[in-house]
Amino acid sequence: MPDPTIAQSSTHDIVVSGQGVGKTFADGSVIALQDAHFNIKRGSFVSLVGPSGCGKSTLLRLISGLIPPTSGEIAVHGTPVTGPRADISMMFQKATLLDWRTAIENVLLPTEINGTPTKADKNRAFDLLKLVGLEDFAFSFPAQLSGGMQQRVALARLLQTGADILLLDEPFGALDEFTREHLNLELMRIVQEVGATAFFVTHNIAEAIFLADQVVVMTSRPGRMAKIVDVDLERPRPLSIQTSVEFNKLVEDVRETLGEM
Repeated sequence: MPDPTIAQSSTHDIVVSGQGVGKTFADGSVIALQDAHFNIKRGSFVSLVGPSGCGKSTLLRLISGLIPPTSGEIAVHGTPVTGPRADISMMFQKATLLDWRTAIENVLLPTEINGTPTKADKNRAFDLLKLVGLEDFAFSFPAQLSGGMQQRVALARLLQTGADILLLDEPFGALDEFTREHLNLELMRIVQEVGATAFFVTHNIAEAIFLADQVVVMTSRPGRMAKIVDVDLERPRPLSIQTSVEFNKLVEDVRETLGEM
């Protein structure tokens, strides 16, 4: 049976697409991803869940252009991805902030790589720190910030790039449950506010559903897209929605799909 296709839409709505995408490592002996087909609609939030080693992070790196596919093709805005792009930015599980730079200086790093930051760049960095609730910590160093606050700085840095496609690889996976839930609310709000298209990798089924418009359930290696679950829940979503019958039906649907692998 062919893989499901994400977000069936008219061509002009598609931001990221993939046709027959595969990736192997170790001279072809390790198949990380196999025959993936997808069309991602502008402004959508897509979560990827599946067993460890199923190709979730590999797919993000392929979309970002950090690694090339072994087979198939990925296109962004209709143009084949052949390397890193300015309109795609990625965030990892660790904040990877520079210890000797303040929060505002860390946020400005992507701008500095491309030249000397202007006053407008600095104003935008402050605005982004305000957006993530850290305007009072702009001149604090990473060691003075909690883990959750460091991830907020990393999120502001991600947005400072100006990219409209955000790739998030388990960005809150190392945080405690309370902080993680709070940052999920913030992430959902911010992505909607800036109108970005987001891909979010997680092992947490409830988290995947809470954030997403669509959840991609992936098989164990070789990774394939086993099922696309549409999340037809109104936004904004309060944390309490996770106790609803509709939400838990979606959780069970994803869990059953994973259990069949």
